[in-house]
Amino acid sequence: MSPEDAPRFAADAMLGRLARWLRALGFDTAYDIAIADPVLVELANAEGRILLTRDRHLLRDLRPQRAVEVRVDDPLQQLRDVAQELALTGPVAMFSRCLLCNALLVPLSAREQELLLAGMEHAPSGPVLHCPICRKLYWDGSHARRMRRALEQVLPGWGAT
Repeated sequence: MSPEDAPRFAADAMLGRLARWLRALGFDTAYDIAIADPVLVELANAEGRILLTRDRHLLRDLRPQRAVEVRVDDPLQQLRDVAQELALTGPVAMFSRCLLCNALLVPLSAREQELLLAGMEHAPSGPVLHCPICRKLYWDGSHARRMRRALEQVLPGWGAT
C-alpha cells in the first residue's frame, strides 16, 4: 500500500496506544488527548480521515462521515479489528512516523549521527531517524524488534515488512 493510497485516521482520546501502533505502521494518525469531540469530528471530516472511537455517543450524536467503533480494550486487538474492518493489506512504511507527534521521520546525515551518538555506550549501528518536530530519535533496536514480534502475533506478515 502506498502512502498516497493509505487511509488516514483520527483517534479519540481513549485510543492513544492504538494511535501509536498505527503510526508505527506508517499510517497518518491524528491524535490529541485534549481535543474536544466536536472538534475531532470536524477535523476528521475536513481532512477525509476515518475517525476511530470507543465513544458510541460521539458516533450517535456527532455523526462523523467515516468512522470505526473500537470495541475491545487491548491495543493490538484494536489494531487487528480496525485492519480487518477496513481490509487493510499491511503497513504503509514501518517506523516512518514519529510515535509521539505523527510527523514523518527524517534520516540523520552520517556526520550528524556520528556527532550525536559519539558518547553513547550502546550506539545503534544502523541508520538513525529523527522527528523534525519533537526531535525524538528512532533506530531499529530492541524496541522495534519487540514491536515487530507483537505485530506478528495479531497480524501475521505485518511485522516482517
